Parts: sequence; C-alpha cells; structure tokens
Amino acid sequence: MEGKALMSVENAIETFVREHRDAQAQFLAEIVKTPSDNPPGDCAPSAERVASLLEGLGFTVERYKVPDALVRANGMVSATNLIARRKFGRGGPTIALNAHGDVVPPGEGWTHDPYGAEIVDGWMYGRGVAVSKSDIATYAFAILALVKSGAALNGTVELHVTYDEEAGGEIGPRYILEQGLSKPSLAIGAGFSYAVVSAHNGCLHLEVEVLGRSAHAARPFTGVDALEAANGVLTALYGWRAGLAARKSAIAGIGSPQMTIGLISGGINTNVVPDRVTFRLDRRMVPEENPAEVEAELRAVIGRAAKLHPEARVKVNRILLAEPLTTTPASLKLAEMLCRHASRVMGEPIGTSGVPLYTDARHYAKAGVPIVLYGAGPRTIEEANAHRADERLPLSDLYKATEVVALTLAELMGA
Repeated sequence: MEGKALMSVENAIETFVREHRDAQAQFLAEIVKTPSDNPPGDCAPSAERVASLLEGLGFTVERYKVPDALVRANGMVSATNLIARRKFGRGGPTIALNAHGDVVPPGEGWTHDPYGAEIVDGWMYGRGVAVSKSDIATYAFAILALVKSGAALNGTVELHVTYDEEAGGEIGPRYILEQGLSKPSLAIGAGFSYAVVSAHNGCLHLEVEVLGRSAHAARPFTGVDALEAANGVLTALYGWRAGLAARKSAIAGIGSPQMTIGLISGGINTNVVPDRVTFRLDRRMVPEENPAEVEAELRAVIGRAAKLHPEARVKVNRILLAEPLTTTPASLKLAEMLCRHASRVMGEPIGTSGVPLYTDARHYAKAGVPIVLYGAGPRTIEEANAHRADERLPLSDLYKATEVVALTLAELMGA
C-alpha cells in the first residue's frame, strides 16, 4: 500500500513538472530579464519582480527590506529578502530552500543578450540563469508540484530568496536567521544537478597596509619606500604559497588550499617615494582547516617579512571570514536522500562531493541548520559559463532538478 502511495506521489510530481515546463521556463526568463548585478547591488527592484511573479503563482510572499545603513555597510545599494512559506498538514519539519537573486556583472564577450533569456538548442542564456536564478524557479515549482500532488504531508517548506550572495550573504541568509524570521529544521541551497554538495571551502580575505614616508624621487633615501617593503611581503607570501599544494583535502572535489593576491593600490606620483601601499589577499580554506590557525599562519608570514623592513609599518586587517561547510550526520542523511532521487530522475549515479567555492550555505550551518546544495545546472560551473560570458542552463536539467527536489521534500514530510 505504501509503495502504491509513493508511486502515486512520484507520478503526480512528474506529471506536474512535465505539464508546466513552459510556465517554469517563462518564470525563469522573467527573472533573468530583470538585472540584479552586484556590484553595484541595487537589488530591490529584482526582488519586487520575483515577489510579484511568485504571487502570480499563488504564493504569499513576505518582503523584508534590509535597513539602508546595513545595506551600505555591506557595499550595496538596496536589498530585500523574500520568504514564501507553504504549510502542509500538521507538525513536521520546516525545510528552507535558499537561492540568491543577485549576480555578478555581465562583463565582456557575450554572444547573447545577458538579459535576454534567449533559448538556443534547449539552453537558456543569460546572466544568473545558472547561478542561481534557476533555483528560484526550481524550488518554487517543486513546492507547487507538492501542492498539486495531493500527498498527505506534514511540514512547512520555505523559499528564501536573498540578494547578497555575491557580497557575502551577511544581509541575506544570515540576516533572516539572526532576526528570527525563519527557524528551519534543515535546508537545501542552490547547486547543480549532477552532484549533491555536502562540503565546501571557506575563505579569508585580509587587507595588508604598508606605511612608509614620502620623499622626492631625487632624494629617495630621505623617505621610507612603502612599495619596497610591500614587495618584500609579497615575495614572502608567493614563496609560502607554493607549499599549499601539499595540503590536499580528503574530500572529493575540493583539492588544495589556495591563496591569491587580487587587489593592490598605492603611490602618489611617479616622482614621489610611495608612502602607502595596500593589497588584499584571498585565502581559500579546505574543510579540514581551522580558520583561526589559517589566519595566524598568514599573519606570521607577513610579520616575518615585515621585520626585514623595520622603518615601514605593516598593518593587517581582516575583511572577510567565511567558514568552510562540513558534513554532519543530519546533512549526510539529507544528501543521501537527494542522491537517491537524483540518481533515478537523472538516469545515472549521482553522489556527494565538495566544491572549492564558498556559499551562503555556511550561514545556515553556523546557525545549526543541516544543509546541502542541490539544484538546476549542468555538470560543472565551466560548462555553465558561470561568472563568464554566455552563462547558460540546459532547461532539461531545470525540469529534472525540480522533480528531484519535490520528491525529496515529499519524503522529508512523510510521503
């Protein structure tokens, strides 16, 4: 009897997704056509568009405008978080589905309109179509599939649409959780269709400021050359970086820790000894690493190099600390469930893996909410052209991922 009931739910979900493919693709297209580049991060208009589209599907949408001062402090112009809740039966878990609507700017090199949502040979093109506007559509239509299935379920599903993932997630998921706007039992975050991500890297951003004393280029010895001292620190960091390759993570898909110096500025003029140089570094941490130890090690490398230039002053400031996502027994159980349904729907074995990125999932994990990443998208971020020109998504993956998520939610709520 239970087997028949489960098959009935599976059939109902599959039928709903198949019959609403055009509507789901159009829903996604409308989101892609509304720009939400971050930076500059003026994302409230996109949030309002998504909210109105969700309301058109029958959802009740709660809008939470982030205070302007907090938005500015996080380097953005405007942000509104959205929560759409759907309750089934009585009791049961509260499951959050999080996808971000902000995207990186398009950049150069596009052969399709970044905001056109053009469909060519079954692929939709547009900025954010894979990362991660597609999962707003995935999760919304998965919830609708459950509603239409008529399954006897117990629990609540919440769609969290946030707009600051590209800026760190501090005023999106973290804000929602710290303000008590949602108290989920577990969560699924935006991902790709061919793997369930149970772990990811952390990230540490440090700003190094080197202070010297300016002088005329005709008499440079009367000043303190901040660039010379900075060069010494940079040389030490690049030399130290070579050793990171030996620290490979045991988690498939993660690889080794990384360090990149991505931003540098300084100097006054060509004929002036530079009195100030700053640079920022990005240190990716594998899940096995301890963030405090990583930061202490970097500060030690910088400190030793700075001692070789005693007349210069070197200051180190932490800009960002995003902790790694690690697997827990509860998240592993959720991952195994997703893998089982995904393997059947995708028609091939789907397993768990890690990714060398960092995501908003860390905010849920830090709040004690078990979370894994799964959603619509091709096999790799490279195939999706994520954060590159001609970002794209195979619509077949959108439909399959929707079915997988709906089936997993149904099982979690007792179907």
